[in-house]
Amino acid sequence: MVVRTQRQVVDYALRRRSLLAQVHAGRVGVMEVCDADPYLLQAAKFHGEPSDVTCPVCRKERLTQVSWVFGDELKHASNSARSPEELERMATMFEEFNVFVVEVCRTCSWNHLVLSYVLGTGGRDGRRRGRRTAAE
Repeated sequence: MVVRTQRQVVDYALRRRSLLAQVHAGRVGVMEVCDADPYLLQAAKFHGEPSDVTCPVCRKERLTQVSWVFGDELKHASNSARSPEELERMATMFEEFNVFVVEVCRTCSWNHLVLSYVLGTGGRDGRRRGRRTAAE
């Protein structure tokens, strides 16, 4: 899902490809990459979105994408998993927060950061904080 206000997007596909090449060549152990935290596995179960991509390690099931949010403005909601619907709503409520999308295999515990971006109003809703510049 793509939210219109996404900015500062970083795709980690090259890093993922490199890591998987090292795993398949035997330079990195499967246990080193299949180490998802139990909290991440629970978040995948309840907040994740199924993808069309099969796990590159165990090849037994489709991966689940989990979106984690971080930001000072989020207060207690920071460092939590959110559904795409929640992200859309939050993007209209907060000035700026970071989203990190992690793919997770609930079978073998493979997990990898696939995408990060910034969401929020960007101060366009008149709720700007802090000092104003001379131009304002």
